[in-house]
Amino acid sequence: MQGATRKIVQAVLYESIAIMVLSPSISLIYDEGLAHAGVLSLMLSVSALLWNVLFNYVFESWEARQPQSARTLGRRLLHSLGFEGGLVLMLVPLVAWWLEISWWAALITDLGLFVFFFFYALAFQWIFDRVFDLPNSAKRAV
Repeated sequence: MQGATRKIVQAVLYESIAIMVLSPSISLIYDEGLAHAGVLSLMLSVSALLWNVLFNYVFESWEARQPQSARTLGRRLLHSLGFEGGLVLMLVPLVAWWLEISWWAALITDLGLFVFFFFYALAFQWIFDRVFDLPNSAKRAV
């Protein structure tokens, strides 16, 4: 699977799993109803989905121009750090507003999510590449 289809399947699958994990976690941590937490999870995931598509487009464009095309551990760590780091910066205002908490508390919340999702993104992408094969940008030219 390559191109736009790959990017869409990857982003939707990634965010669907995230919503299933995030909603009950937010509900428990902030003593909010599951519906309230679910709406926040959905808003976070839609934001992340849009970021995912944009970030992966830019990352794979950069990756295709690199002399070495292999997806090494270092490249996977760079991918996860760039994606999750950008996401934390974008979501702090949304979390603060929805949960009616300070920006500091929202930052702490997002950093906690970052730790979990950093490893989730790393594992998810590795498994996704194993199941659906590498994108052309990460394959060696024959």
